[in-house]
Amino acid sequence: METSASLDAAFAALAHPTRRAILARLAQGEATVNELAAPFAMSLPAISKHIRVLETANLISRGRRAQYRPCQINAAPLAEIAAWTDAYRHIWDARFDAMDAALKDMIPTEEEDDDRMD
Repeated sequence: METSASLDAAFAALAHPTRRAILARLAQGEATVNELAAPFAMSLPAISKHIRVLETANLISRGRRAQYRPCQINAAPLAEIAAWTDAYRHIWDARFDAMDAALKDMIPTEEEDDDRMD
């Protein structure tokens, strides 16, 4: 999948909290659909739809061992997202540094505290 298209698919898949929770669970190790569905108050077909969205975005894959089809996380698209966001890190760092400086300017120094006491 082309980088832009794969990023679009990954971001779209990650836009839903249920899919992010499924990925968080799979980060701990492979799981069956039933295991992934357990913490959610939704039907198995609804969970299956979420899993299909994650598969389409290549964020997860399903293995096959006899009748057991475990899902597992595919880290490659997540690394692609990390690389994309890292390109903007310098902007965040500069803004956080500016905010830190502004906050420090708002805190009175000991000299200013002494002047107020007089």
